[in-house]
Amino acid sequence: MRLARTLPLLPSVILLLLFLGGPIAYCVYIAFTDLQLTGQAQESYVGFENFRTAFGDEAFLNAVWLTLVFTVVSALIGQNTLGLALAALMRRASKPVRTIVGAVVIAAWVLPEVVAGFLLYAFFRREGTLNAILDWLQLPSQNWLFTLPILAVSFANVWRGTAFSMLVYSAALNEIPKEITEAAEVDGAGGWRRMWHITLPMIRRSIGTNLILITLQTLSVFGLIWVMTRGGPGGKSQTLPLFMYEEAFQKSMIGYGTAVALLLLVVGSLFSVIYVRLLRTEV
Repeated sequence: MRLARTLPLLPSVILLLLFLGGPIAYCVYIAFTDLQLTGQAQESYVGFENFRTAFGDEAFLNAVWLTLVFTVVSALIGQNTLGLALAALMRRASKPVRTIVGAVVIAAWVLPEVVAGFLLYAFFRREGTLNAILDWLQLPSQNWLFTLPILAVSFANVWRGTAFSMLVYSAALNEIPKEITEAAEVDGAGGWRRMWHITLPMIRRSIGTNLILITLQTLSVFGLIWVMTRGGPGGKSQTLPLFMYEEAFQKSMIGYGTAVALLLLVVGSLFSVIYVRLLRTEV
């Protein structure tokens, strides 16, 4: 009987093993070899040499630090906080305001990554829109993509990805019974107290889900940064996906680049485990 129940799942399991498990297993194998794109007849097994090389490489450690900065600033602080704030404010806004704000925010989300990257490049470049506004206000301007590149690309990721968090939190807030918030308001609880003691605990699961999804998405951002800065200047905005691409496809070190990709997978897994452990308490 149990076999009969699991039999319909067999085709899905086979497809997952073939198109997901197979490539992952092959990547794990490549990470322990010295495979190169050119100039090599056959790869050889090198054990943990690629990983030792990575942790002794200052460029890799710099990419790890910038990846953490990019993720914390643009996902944990930017997208998550701004998405929750927009969702909360739009509940009290009029219908025209909700329509306009929702359309503007979602428009940034549905834009192709390359298009969004070019728009933000035009905004932050030396002769761009931001400096034109600062000059008009008679405030000091600068070349943002040269002086603060990691913050510029972080802002770009916030601008592009906030819509997802806003939609998640909008759905979660709509599930909170109005009777609870109205009772708290009658008891004299202000807006911040209602948010901290009622709203946030009741949407705990949504917060955890949103944090996991936007963190994993941010860790894999490539096109946006590549279009805006290509990881420069001097590696000041080179996150792990860009470092991995450079090592694997520009320097032809496929084995080393794949080892970096596995380390990036480990970083994403650690974030997920932390979120699950912090937010697993039932409300």
